[in-house]
Order: sequence, then structure tokens, then C-alpha cells
Amino acid sequence: MVQFHIQPDSDIPASTQLYNQILFAIASRQFPPGHRLPSTRQLAMQTGLHRNTISKVYRQLEDAGVVDAQAGSGIYVRDQGHDAGAIAKSPLLDQYPQAHRLIQGSLDELLKQGCSLGQARELFLAEMDWRLRCSAQVLVTAPNHDLGAGEVILRELEKALNIPMQLVPMEELSQVLDQTRSSTVVTSRYFIAQAEEISKPRSARVIPVDIYDFEKELKLIKGLPKGTCLGVVSLSSGTVGVAEVIIHSLRGDDLLVMTAQVSDKYKMDAIVRSAHTIISDEASFPTVKATVSASRDDIIRPPQLIRCENFIVNKSISLLKRELGLE
Repeated sequence: MVQFHIQPDSDIPASTQLYNQILFAIASRQFPPGHRLPSTRQLAMQTGLHRNTISKVYRQLEDAGVVDAQAGSGIYVRDQGHDAGAIAKSPLLDQYPQAHRLIQGSLDELLKQGCSLGQARELFLAEMDWRLRCSAQVLVTAPNHDLGAGEVILRELEKALNIPMQLVPMEELSQVLDQTRSSTVVTSRYFIAQAEEISKPRSARVIPVDIYDFEKELKLIKGLPKGTCLGVVSLSSGTVGVAEVIIHSLRGDDLLVMTAQVSDKYKMDAIVRSAHTIISDEASFPTVKATVSASRDDIIRPPQLIRCENFIVNKSISLLKRELGLE
């Protein structure tokens, strides 16, 4: 069972601490699609928060499009698969309005069982033709305020899939899709609701990727001595923001946490000179290492560098390969 930690005397509101931790659990698939979230009573017992506060957090998650509230049943993680797409237009769709959903669900099941796209194409020719056209243009998207998250996803997927991709700010996605016949849009589950809202009317397919749960790094953080200065560096402002909240929820004021985007040279220099341990994503690691090297004469003891090798879980990459016809 996922454990949530709240620091009651923190400047960060308790609802913000809980919201970020639950959203992280969903984005990293610790709470997979269809998972029933703990009841407000269960979370109140675990965290010490009032049930009204927990209800407020659940409403925020519902507004963000990541959970669904089912009356009398509970709160469930949304299945944010590929229901935003549309198959090639056919008169049969008017005659059989449920045909698209049936074909799509069957195809996804075949892919999960290891069926190749070539084999599936023989069974669902219209659906497969649409998917293959979409695969010709793959767009990675994230909002402007956290475009770094999109760049981290782009770099990792281009390395894993070895195909060209385009990074598009969420605010420009509608214009780009209006100029293309069909595309596949890839984004983090943090931004899935926005991406689906833009892509669905334009017959673009949206595929969410699941982020790594950082279990190894969180275990390391739990074991750091009290008073340790910990640096967190990423291309993504959202990543460092969520990391700071989660680390604070785990350790409170036991650790001094410094964060920076890799492009902020002033903050990078400050972290390198002050931190005992620095954790960074794969894309940021070369810059962190170069900054440490350039500052070596000013550092009495170089910081320990921890590189997170994954931002996206391997299961998501494998699924994307199958969806794009790469295996």
C-alpha cells in the first residue's frame, strides 16, 4: 500500500503535499488505471488530515482529469488509453456507433498479447491504416510552463525508439494538428487531460507515458543523514517542484533541499558548491558533471552525483513501440 507523509508544520499546505503525492502515484503507475483510491476515512487515519481536506484533493484530481468519482463506489484512476482517437471515416460508423470502441479495445488486447501490427492489420484494416498514418508524425507535448518535461520525454523516446519526433508546446498543439492529416501525440499523465481535449476533435491519437517511480532514489533520500544538503536538478520545472514537495513530505526540515533547472547557471553553481548529494535526470547529468568539474577548485569536497537513468518506465516504451509499428 502506498504510504503518504504529511508535514503538519510545513509552509506547504497539507492539501498540496497530498495532491502531489497522489498525482505522482498515478503518474508512476503505483496507482494504475482502474485502481480504487483509498477512502477519505482511510487517508484521514493514515495522514491525520480532515476528511474535508482529502475530499477537496480528490475534487482537484477529478478536475485535472486523472480520476473519476463513481457515486456509491469510490474514486478510481481514469483509464487514459487511446479513446481520443478516431478510425478512418466510414459510413458504417453511423450504422454501428459502438464499432470504433469495440475495434480499438480488441486491437489493444491483441497488442498486449504480442500480436504484431502486420497480423492485426489483417483483422482490422481500417483501424490499422489509421494508426500507421498517425505513426508517420509523432508529437511530444507539454505546457510552456514545463516544456522541459516534454524535452526529457522527447530525448528518452528518441533514444529508445530511434525515430524523429517533434516537441510541441501544448499552447501550439491545436495549430500543429490543424495542419496535419493525422498524428500521434505523446505526453505525461500529468498533462493527459489537456492533450486529449485538444487532440480529440482533430482525430489525433493520444498516448500517455508512465513515469518511473524513483523508488531507488527515494530510498536513498530516506537514508540521508539529518542536515544533508540535497540538490535536485532537471530540465523540467515541474519535476523539481514535485520532487521538492515529496522530499519535504518525507523528511520535513531534516534536509536542506536545493533545486534548479539545468538552464539556470546561477542556481546550478550554488547547488554544486553547497550540496552534499545531487540527483539529476539523464538529460541533465552531463551539465551537472561539467559544472562540478568547472568548480572543482572552489569545492572542498565534491558532491556525490546520482543519475536517474529512467524518466519513463520500460513498459510504456515497449507499448509505444508496438503502437507505432516498430516491433
